[in-house]
Amino acid sequence: MYQDETTLDYQYQSNELCDGSSSENQNRDEVWRSLKNALPDQDIPAVQDCVTRLYNSLPDQENLSRNTVMVAYGGGKDSAYSAAFMRAVHVAMAERFHGDTFQLRIVTMRHSGMPYVVMENIHRTYSALGVYEDPTVELLLIERDRVRRFDLNAPMPLPVIENNRIDLLMSGHRSYGDGRTTFCNACNLNVASSFGVAARYGEGVDLIVTGDSPSEQRDYIHWIRGIAGQIGQKPAKSKKFKGTLETLNGLSQTYFMEIHGDGQADRLSERAVVSDVPEKLAFFSIYDHTDYESGAHWNLLTEFLGFVFDDLAFSFTESDCANPAMMAHLRGLRTQHVYRRSYREGIDQYADFAIDLMKKKDFPDHLVEIMEQRYSTEEGVESMRALTEDYALTTFGLTTPQLVCLVYSPFAGGCQNLHDYLVAEQPELLPREEEIVAMLQGEEAGDPSLASKVERISGLSVTDLRHICASPIWSPFKKDEDSTELLPIITTSDPHQKLIHVSDGRGGDRVLDRVSGR
Repeated sequence: MYQDETTLDYQYQSNELCDGSSSENQNRDEVWRSLKNALPDQDIPAVQDCVTRLYNSLPDQENLSRNTVMVAYGGGKDSAYSAAFMRAVHVAMAERFHGDTFQLRIVTMRHSGMPYVVMENIHRTYSALGVYEDPTVELLLIERDRVRRFDLNAPMPLPVIENNRIDLLMSGHRSYGDGRTTFCNACNLNVASSFGVAARYGEGVDLIVTGDSPSEQRDYIHWIRGIAGQIGQKPAKSKKFKGTLETLNGLSQTYFMEIHGDGQADRLSERAVVSDVPEKLAFFSIYDHTDYESGAHWNLLTEFLGFVFDDLAFSFTESDCANPAMMAHLRGLRTQHVYRRSYREGIDQYADFAIDLMKKKDFPDHLVEIMEQRYSTEEGVESMRALTEDYALTTFGLTTPQLVCLVYSPFAGGCQNLHDYLVAEQPELLPREEEIVAMLQGEEAGDPSLASKVERISGLSVTDLRHICASPIWSPFKKDEDSTELLPIITTSDPHQKLIHVSDGRGGDRVLDRVSGR
């Protein structure tokens, strides 16, 4: 938790309930007219159908303004559309019920992988939707357990940056810098917690909007409960939102204990999934009203909402996160340094995987073409490499040598890859290999100058490196069907992966490897 921010830096003052004033109604009428002009034709009846369904789902139908409906807006193209659609439902309900409508809470979870251009996209969307001026709309920014009003220019909190950095390194050093393991596992758990934080804030919410179908929600609940069972945990009795958060909290504590060690009580406490929400809290799916690919609402996104596809923020399947560009970069570094091939070869491996994933997710053809062209030439690859190296340094404080160290995973599994790493990347430390191993496997501090060098090349403290050294390394080469450790279970069950055979430039052998990411 924040040292001095366990409560809000200021209390977000509750908006006054809609009083049906003519000026507020007039503003909502103007927004509704603008949205009807911007939305695709099929969306207008879909909005009206959704108004009816939502009304029937609200607990207080006599006083609509006493109901609060929450929608998550991460800043990407799909969540921008969801926010716009729900704003349309919000103002259409006001029109139908003579100015009375529900409280709309739009929440954004903030993390280090969210560049400033994403905040700008959110700001432009809010401006176009007229929500800044509407007292029945709350715009919240979730930064771990901290909640504040959305502010375009709010600096990224240092605790968020440090948490993201240490999670990245502690996961990545046990997986050769594998894309999903390094970036997504911890982030997904943090996203789940942000839902709990946002849902319980203030007077709480009555419904949470989701774009997932009911079957997708059931499949997800079944998956996490199944994983809990695999590691010997008893899932929560309830399969509702509260129970799902409770089950996820059990998984979160297990995962982060594996990654950071059971001696890191503060880190484990900070990463708990918030689950103290009402038992009755449920999801409201808009899947049936919005079930078509993003090309159908392209004009709404780019012309009305002013959405910009930035070179860094738009990375393969993500339009609100720069981390997939980092995943590609790590793949390039692994291929170049570990396999002694070329950086470009690794980038091509990742791009082939991720572009295929874009097509499976029905990305518009012109967005797929943008990504294909971005990585199709040496100049394009080198341009993205420079951009990503700068991003790694400014966002996570990580240098290229530290990322190279990461893709070797030299310290995990009892330092099993340390020799190869030192020979190739740190030959001046090769004579001290046994001393490094002894320092990380023992409890003695060792030579302070050696400890400092090891910390500098890895970006981690000796304490963290000792935990990594004592932990097994995950690898696609090793299949452990009976493992009860959470990291390999999540990794091997992840659908966003592809096993490939790559050439090892040191001996020419073909070896099995995995590409994963977003």
